[in-house]
Amino acid sequence: MTLKKKILLGYSVPCVLIALAILWATINLITLGKSSDAVLKENYQSIRAADNMLDALKEQDRAILFLLLGDSQSAITQFQENEALFLQWLTRAKDNITIEGERSLIQSIERGFSKYRMKFLDIADLRYKNQNLPVLEKIRYENEIHPIYAEIQTACRQLRNLNEERMYANNSQAVSIANKTIGSLIIVATVAIIVALSFSFLLSHGIVQPLRRLITASRKIAAGQYAVRVDVETGDEIGQFAEEFNQMIAKLAHYNEMNIEKIIAEKQKGEAILASIEDGLIFLDTSLKVTGINPAARFMLGLQFEEYASLRLNDILPDRRICDLIENTIKTGAQPLMDEEERIVTIKQGENLRYYLFSIDKIPGKETNLSGVVLLLRDITHMKQVEHLKSEFIMAASHELRTPLTSIGMSIDLLMEHAADNLNENDLELLQAAHEEVHRLKALISDLLDLSKIEAGRIDLEYGEVPVKALVEHLEKIFKAQLEEKSVKLITQLPENLPNIRADGNKIAWVLTNLLSNALRYVDENGHIQISGKKVGTTIHLSVKDDGPGIPTEYQTKIFEKFVKVKGQKSEGTGLGLAICKEIVRAHGGTIWVESKLGEGSKFIFTVPIAK
Repeated sequence: MTLKKKILLGYSVPCVLIALAILWATINLITLGKSSDAVLKENYQSIRAADNMLDALKEQDRAILFLLLGDSQSAITQFQENEALFLQWLTRAKDNITIEGERSLIQSIERGFSKYRMKFLDIADLRYKNQNLPVLEKIRYENEIHPIYAEIQTACRQLRNLNEERMYANNSQAVSIANKTIGSLIIVATVAIIVALSFSFLLSHGIVQPLRRLITASRKIAAGQYAVRVDVETGDEIGQFAEEFNQMIAKLAHYNEMNIEKIIAEKQKGEAILASIEDGLIFLDTSLKVTGINPAARFMLGLQFEEYASLRLNDILPDRRICDLIENTIKTGAQPLMDEEERIVTIKQGENLRYYLFSIDKIPGKETNLSGVVLLLRDITHMKQVEHLKSEFIMAASHELRTPLTSIGMSIDLLMEHAADNLNENDLELLQAAHEEVHRLKALISDLLDLSKIEAGRIDLEYGEVPVKALVEHLEKIFKAQLEEKSVKLITQLPENLPNIRADGNKIAWVLTNLLSNALRYVDENGHIQISGKKVGTTIHLSVKDDGPGIPTEYQTKIFEKFVKVKGQKSEGTGLGLAICKEIVRAHGGTIWVESKLGEGSKFIFTVPIAK
């Protein structure tokens, strides 16, 4: 027998019992509903008719009293209105005779009301004939009319009481039916629960025992024991599953023997690839524990072959900044975005310093989680040395070129001053061109010398508390004539309580001057330039914004490099101004960047620390 048939057969018994209980409850509920309908139809209508007849009778009795007091017209009207109401409810009571004794009471009420009505008409007729009704008629009301009124009233109450008693009897019967229904449901439900629990216990025992054997076998397989077998002596689906499970174990054992050699070969291949890579690779888990390292990284960090087995990243790498970046990568799942210069780490090897360019890559895990990160270290010591030699050469060449250029410039100036009158127009143009080129070369050499000094760390900064407002006012005076010549409006936005900055005033003024010169160069006539400042955390953000042509996106990260100019835009500079600005801002511990869209202008922003 299959497991499905066992379950259906076992649960069919409680289902049949429950169905019988539902049928029994339905029959009793139908009976209960009929009893309730009988109460409403047979008794409640009669009770309501009796109450309304009593109310109408009281109003008629009041009308007779009003008539005796002399209010004939209103008394007759009141009596007639309540007479119609009384007869209406009397008719309803006659139509709803369902109880023994109810007919005789209604006939008694009807006879009494006829007498009562005739007595009223007699008094009304006498009142009409004689306005001063004798006291004899009042005595007649006490002796003849009121007893009839009391008789009718008593009959109405008896009618109401008779129906109330029958209603209480029907209600008791309904309660009895409900109690029987509840009792039968409880008994059948209890039997069904007992049967279902008994079958569930037997069924669960028959299912759980084989499953426990399967779980035990699965744990042994997970531990690498492929010789286990599961014995289940049933012909249902669990027995079939056990047979399939045993076949699966046999196949796994066969596949395991076949794949071990392949896995070993792939592992050796991977280790050979990692060993052949000249860059250092360090594998880390999410707790920054070192899980793997290639020979190049071991050499860079001075580690022995198995020395990394129980180490963490901060034990082998002295730069805490890299650890923080990796922790942030693991926490957010986003790789850090940094400039190339920010990705350089210095490691001391013996008496020498080595420079490495690092990058952090994620190792994806299940779904969107990370299983770890890879830290790559690329040796750029040789490149740094070449760059240093290049800077030294540029500085030396600039020094050597400055003296002859100065002499040439002085000679050309003397010629233009003394021999300009004796030269023809073409010669004078050539001399003017030579004069401009010499001054351009002198500016280029001066910028190269300044940049070389900054890059070599030879710049001297005289720190002090510098008010930003004073710097901006100084710039307004310097550029006043140029702004008026080009009809450009300069706007300043500086808060009144803007703190002072800790900086070399001359160097920051040079940065603002260069940015303002660039803006003035590219903005059109009648354009606008805006200088702004605001406090952000512990720094001041200074910005120069123009409404010029803007900078293409692909140039926005390159324009701070040496000799970079935007193609398609006229430029009279050397291409070194923004590079010098960047190095000066970095020397102050700040950063500089640009925000721009083509056709909407550019905004250069840099940060300077607040004076403490």
